[in-house]
Amino acid sequence: MDWGTDLWDQYDIIEKHTLSGLELVEKYVKFVKERTEIEQNYAKQLRNLTKKYNPKRGCKEEQECRFSNHQSFLDILNEMNDYAGQRELIAENMMMNICIEITKYLQELKMERKTHLSEAKKSQQSLESTYKQLDSSKKRFEKEWREADKAAQFAEKTDQDINATKADVEKAKQQANMRTHIAEECKNDYAAQLQKYNKEQSQFYFSDMPLIFNKLQDMDERRVRKLAQGYVLFSDTERHVMPIIGKCLEGVTKAGTNVNERNDSIALIEQYKSGFERPGDLDFEDYSQGINRASSDSSLGTLGTPKGPLELLGKNRSKPFWLFSKKSKPTVTEDFGHLPPEQRRKRLQQKLDDIGKELQKEVDQSEALEKMKDVYEKNPQMGDPASLSPQINQTAQNMERLRGELNKYESWLTEAGRRGDSMLRRDTLREDALSYRSHSNNNGSTHEPYSPDGTHSEEGTPDPSQAIYAEFDDDFEEEEELVAPIGQCTAMYNFPGASEGTITMQEGEVLSVVEEDKGDGWTRVRRANGNEGYIPTSYVSICLGK
Repeated sequence: MDWGTDLWDQYDIIEKHTLSGLELVEKYVKFVKERTEIEQNYAKQLRNLTKKYNPKRGCKEEQECRFSNHQSFLDILNEMNDYAGQRELIAENMMMNICIEITKYLQELKMERKTHLSEAKKSQQSLESTYKQLDSSKKRFEKEWREADKAAQFAEKTDQDINATKADVEKAKQQANMRTHIAEECKNDYAAQLQKYNKEQSQFYFSDMPLIFNKLQDMDERRVRKLAQGYVLFSDTERHVMPIIGKCLEGVTKAGTNVNERNDSIALIEQYKSGFERPGDLDFEDYSQGINRASSDSSLGTLGTPKGPLELLGKNRSKPFWLFSKKSKPTVTEDFGHLPPEQRRKRLQQKLDDIGKELQKEVDQSEALEKMKDVYEKNPQMGDPASLSPQINQTAQNMERLRGELNKYESWLTEAGRRGDSMLRRDTLREDALSYRSHSNNNGSTHEPYSPDGTHSEEGTPDPSQAIYAEFDDDFEEEEELVAPIGQCTAMYNFPGASEGTITMQEGEVLSVVEEDKGDGWTRVRRANGNEGYIPTSYVSICLGK
């Protein structure tokens, strides 16, 4: 079945149908364009949303990214940004593969349809022209036959008229013969025009128009097929990016599963742990005994002990430490002395690592320059060795400067480590000294005090804190050996203990824990023979309280 055979007389229907098909294509292209605009706006809004909630560089939120829940939120923002990119890709592919492609094809169809309809109109005009000629010859033949019939009747009437002359009769017969001849010619012309018209009409209805209709049918079927491909592309375009979108969504899910509340709590402890001990009980100061409180405070203030939490926080020893009070911002110093011990050690260690990396970089550059200089000396055509002298000198100066900084920060780190290890014992000794003095005064003791070396005190007043601190400063190593173990640990791996201050360890060996890890990854242990040193915390299994 085809249009040329079954719809030979439905030209108007075919014209309207093909026009409606092209309008449908235009409508679909417009629909896809609007869909791409929606996708682009959606992607733009997603990108603006992720940009809005992404922390700015150097802000407080960026510093919080060390916590898993904050980092997971950033991962979600990154995944949503990638997701927005896929929505933009959908819009771009739809615009390229559907809108632009089909629009171009639509223009070709419009031109083809216009050509076919123009051919049909030409054929119609040709047939109408032939019909007009046929009608004209028919009317002429009709007219001339009537005139010939009238001329024949007049000639016969003249011939029968007795009054008519022979010349009149002859003239009437000639006129009748002429009219009959003209009528015969018109008859023959009419017959020829009729034959021509019938031939053209047959050509028009059985050949020309069926061919044009079939071409229009083929064009319309190709339009439908192209439109169907566009429908399929509409879904395939999105289906092709679904695996990547799925990965983005999997990334969001993974970000949620990566949140570890326990690790976040540990990270908070490591970041803000001060290393200070909690404030002890306040001593009873009996003013009824006439104790010179100012003298007591001044005697303790001249001991040169390291600052404790109250001093670092700007608090007075005689006042209680309020946990929720606002703390004044300390002055930042180069040696990080404004920070608590734990945080100070970490910052100093971080600074040392950074300086070490810079120093290694300068060392590598110096070695490279020396090698290049040696090559230039052996092969002068490759370059002038003297041209490298400024760079070599500058690198040497940089190395010297970095080594100086390295030594400076190492000394500060050593000081910070010594203070952190001894701070608890110094505070404890101070508390013992104050308790001893208060106890003596409350009991009204009048016996003559002795100094630590067995002689009488020149002041006549007991000052055990002076003796205790003097003994602690002179015999620091001896005091450390007397610390009782706080637990045990079992070695899971061998440790050579090659660095200064460390101790060797064999797998399966049981050691006593003398000091817990302060957040730097090292634990202080003691062997049964009394040898002490530091080992990596991750190399042992620790059990405290035993």
